[in-house]
Amino acid sequence: MLRYTIENMTCGHCVATVTKAVQGVDANAIVRADVAGRSLEIDTGATSEIVSAAVAAAGYRVTPA
Repeated sequence: MLRYTIENMTCGHCVATVTKAVQGVDANAIVRADVAGRSLEIDTGATSEIVSAAVAAAGYRVTPA
């Protein structure tokens, strides 16, 4: 499981965008987002580097939690 803090994730649209970015690199990824805590948990077979790059490319600041 990968865990991140997404500083600028502030709404449901952000969650949808981040989820789409993650599932773009792993269609089977399970994404759990908490807007209030600005946290993201992902069950995926993709590497942390690939996932964080995809989320960053979608416009979000990603840091490991």
